[in-house]
Parts: sequence; structure tokens; C-alpha cells
Amino acid sequence: MTLYKRRKKFSGFSASVGKAFGRFGSANAYTVLALLAAFIAAYFLLVQNFICAAVFFAAGAFLDAVDGAVARYRKSASARGAYFDTVSDRYMEGIIALVILLVPLPPFYLPSYFWAALYLFGSMTVTYVKAAAKEKLNREISGGLLERPERMIIVFIGILLAYFNAAYLTYVLVLLAVLANITALQRIRIAVKERL
Repeated sequence: MTLYKRRKKFSGFSASVGKAFGRFGSANAYTVLALLAAFIAAYFLLVQNFICAAVFFAAGAFLDAVDGAVARYRKSASARGAYFDTVSDRYMEGIIALVILLVPLPPFYLPSYFWAALYLFGSMTVTYVKAAAKEKLNREISGGLLERPERMIIVFIGILLAYFNAAYLTYVLVLLAVLANITALQRIRIAVKERL
């Protein structure tokens, strides 16, 4: 299900994007722009302007993909840049989830803020499990049911659907909350199994 396994299929497109955007700025500049777009999306979410929120969220997600393509095109990829990009990713996803916590959405068995918090917990745990495996077990792990690209696509769909009915965003949060935590458990299993 993960796009990670299909990343090679997008290599040609990524190279074209890197060439097109690499003329106008550095990879880090696009990372900053992606983060800025995410914060603007968060503002529009807070005021429940879901269309504008979806537009800026999509722009941020696209720019986040651009930075890596630009780094490869300009042959400027570095450990520092990768670190900055990773931290930026966490801020982008975190600020959106935190703002959704504050948006009054219809409940689904439990309050919407519970599902938003569970989604945030799951997404951060997915990332932490990977980092912990590398630091503590000296293992590189990836994969799982729902990685970040898939989460971003689903969040975008949820925000867009909220324009028609806010309850749709609650349903998307439930889906994200469940699948993100399942992914974290999958990665824990992978890390422990490989270690054994």
C-alpha cells in the first residue's frame, strides 16, 4: 500500500521537478516555503475555511516533495539538509493535527479531539519507532500500512471533504488514528523481528 515501495516509478518525474524548480531556489528554501504553507493551511483550518486550508496544505505537501528533488538535481543533498527536512515534516504534520484538535467537529462515538490526538500520537510514534530502531538497534526500518505520504494524501482528502460536511473530516481522523497506530505496531514488530 505504501508509496515508499513505488518510489522508483516516480524517479523520472522527480528529476523533471528538480530540474524545473532547481533554477529558482535551494532545497532548504523550498523546505521553508513548505513549512510556511502548512502554517497558513493551519490558520485556515482554525477559521474553518476548508477550501483555502486544502489548497495551502496541498501546496505545502508539493513543496515538501520539491525540496528533495531540487537537492538531487543540484547535487546539494547533505545530512544537514535531510535533518532539516525531517524536522520540518514533523512540524508540518504536527501543526495540522494540533489545529484539528481545536476545530469543533462532529463526534464519532468519541469526541473528534480524541481521534485527532490519537492520530497525532500514532504519526509521531511511527517516526519515533524508526528513529529508535536506528539509534538503539542500528537498524534502518521503513514500510508499514500508512507512511507519511499516504497520511498526507488522506489528510488532504479529509480537509477537502470537510467543505461539504465537517463530519467527513471526523471519519478521516478515525481512519488515520487507527491506521497510524497499526503502522507503528508494524514497525515495532519489524524492528524486533530483524533484531532477533
